[in-house]
Amino acid sequence: MTRSWKTLKVITAAALLVGCTPSPTDAPPPQTPGGHSPTSQSSERQGQHSTDNTEETEAEQLAEVRYYVSKLPDRTFVDTYGGEEHPRTWYTAAEALGAMGKIAIPALIERLNTTDPYELKLALYALMLASQDPKLMAKTDGHYLQLTTVLIQDTNDENLRRARAWVQRYQHLFH
Repeated sequence: MTRSWKTLKVITAAALLVGCTPSPTDAPPPQTPGGHSPTSQSSERQGQHSTDNTEETEAEQLAEVRYYVSKLPDRTFVDTYGGEEHPRTWYTAAEALGAMGKIAIPALIERLNTTDPYELKLALYALMLASQDPKLMAKTDGHYLQLTTVLIQDTNDENLRRARAWVQRYQHLFH
């Protein structure tokens, strides 16, 4: 084999290996319908095994909260489920924030002041889901944010009234 062929093989192998290396990303992985993001699961596991990483874990969770809150107004940040016969919209950011529970609530409370009806409907929905965090419900005697019909902008006014009343009642748990 000639020297140029060997060089070409080495360069080709190196290029293939570089292509296999995952690129770093500043965004958490998107949620899938009914699932948890791997970031959340690993953070939970780290918190269970070591208290030394508590600050790092909380910082990671807060970064994830900020990311998903920034995606609430993005109408393209959705997925579908239910198949072709019964397609349903999966509001990725709202579902992710709801799954995070109590840690997401302060950021969601801030979003209740948005003037975007789409973002408000998702913030209300996410707040309802987050309010069902079992650890939080233990402190609220099982009370969580109960809304009227969710994910319909026509109910934003009533749902916002209910959300503000719930926040007023339990605000001492979030500060």
